[in-house]
Amino acid sequence: MINYKRKDNYSKWYNEVVIKSKLAEFSGIKGLMIIRPYGYSLWEIIKYNLDQILKKTGHNNAYFPLLISKSILSKEKEHIDIFSDGCAVVTHNRIKKNKNEQITIDTKSKLKEELIIRPTSESIIWKTYKRWIQSYRDLPILLNQWGNAVRWEMRTRLFLRTTEFLWQEGHTAHASKKEAILEAKKILNIYTDFAKNFMAIPVIKGIKPHMDKFHGSDITYCIEALMQDGKALQIGTSHFLGQNFSKAFNVKFVNKNGKKEYVWATSWGVSTRLIGAIIMSHSDDKGLIIPPKISPIQVIIIPINKQKNILISKLSKKILQILTEKGIRTKYDDTDIHTPGWKFNEYEIKGVPIRISIGDNEIKHEKIEIFRRDTYEKVLISIDNVNNFVPKLLNDIQENIYKKALNRTKNLTLKLDNYNEFKNKIKNSGGFILSHWDGTEKTGKQIQEETEATIRCIPLLSGKNKQNGKCIYSGKKSNCRVIFSKSY
Repeated sequence: MINYKRKDNYSKWYNEVVIKSKLAEFSGIKGLMIIRPYGYSLWEIIKYNLDQILKKTGHNNAYFPLLISKSILSKEKEHIDIFSDGCAVVTHNRIKKNKNEQITIDTKSKLKEELIIRPTSESIIWKTYKRWIQSYRDLPILLNQWGNAVRWEMRTRLFLRTTEFLWQEGHTAHASKKEAILEAKKILNIYTDFAKNFMAIPVIKGIKPHMDKFHGSDITYCIEALMQDGKALQIGTSHFLGQNFSKAFNVKFVNKNGKKEYVWATSWGVSTRLIGAIIMSHSDDKGLIIPPKISPIQVIIIPINKQKNILISKLSKKILQILTEKGIRTKYDDTDIHTPGWKFNEYEIKGVPIRISIGDNEIKHEKIEIFRRDTYEKVLISIDNVNNFVPKLLNDIQENIYKKALNRTKNLTLKLDNYNEFKNKIKNSGGFILSHWDGTEKTGKQIQEETEATIRCIPLLSGKNKQNGKCIYSGKKSNCRVIFSKSY
């Protein structure tokens, strides 16, 4: 049972859902979480499906060191600015016990050069690319890495903002600016489609304003999603790095005309923040709601079997086999530690899309009860129909969850030109507010100070967003609307 309600305390509701659904828990060290088996299974499914998509588009997986020397990280000056306050630094390589049997650092083991636990891997990868790239024949390089990263965070929240997080980070090298920009946009589209088709989350594609772009990039593309409480969450970024890193690490190639030039680059990534997005996009006051395509358990079978009826057991196992052979992730919970009612509640909290319960009544009428988590509807179907009914229902649930999130996003997306209306909407309902901005960092900061809303992105709307107007705050000329919202 979830004690907190979304409308009463969204933050406490969120934490309770994460913990009671057994996705993750606090480790005792601020910002470091323990991802439990159920949560890691969800991450593995996300990882597997996205990995297959990336491989089909020509990307290969590699792995680079967790520790990066300070001198390498310092090569790209603009890049280091964003991480200077958030890096974990290794200064010694040994520990010892003191007289009181307490562990201390061995002061004699100080490293000649300090090592940084990677906040991201551009620097070590571009140092490596210098060895790998000599000619246009060596390009493009399309690499992806699944791993972890560490960035100190002042305000932490499970999955959404943690000091250590799991992610994938892509790093590509190209012979031309056009090719690199196309790559960055291609990845943005992959993330957009993945959010929609697997996570059932509608997103808006956009470009970060100049003051918020990834340091070391020329352009940062992003996807922004709107959570149930009206706040935005950035769930993926794709950066056109220009030649910034190739110049920092002196990575040149001989082009087809025999001339040397600097390599063009991209980097991009999504993280375990995706799990936080799923929770806040779909879940309700009874726990998780997970889209079937990524749910670790798609169907749970619960026997109502007080007398250990052999027929109930046989039928349950038969359905388990049928669904498993169809490729549906199905679990049969015949443990007798807890009552069926307890199990019903447990798997509702875990957000399992479909529950099948089988008891004496079902055996008698040769029908089974199917419950869908997203709408709480129940239906009786014949045993012979389970093979066709369940896959279709899973698809229906996936579509329904997406439509619900899409309708919410549409209802909370407004165009506003009056600053007082803007402030009122941001304060009371949140959402995506499309308003004109004069393009200056000063105006962006002033709006944030007064309303807590930030410019989430300049939306990519196929030219529809390009229209002249006046900045909602300064009244100066503007040629497009941007998306403002409070955010996580």
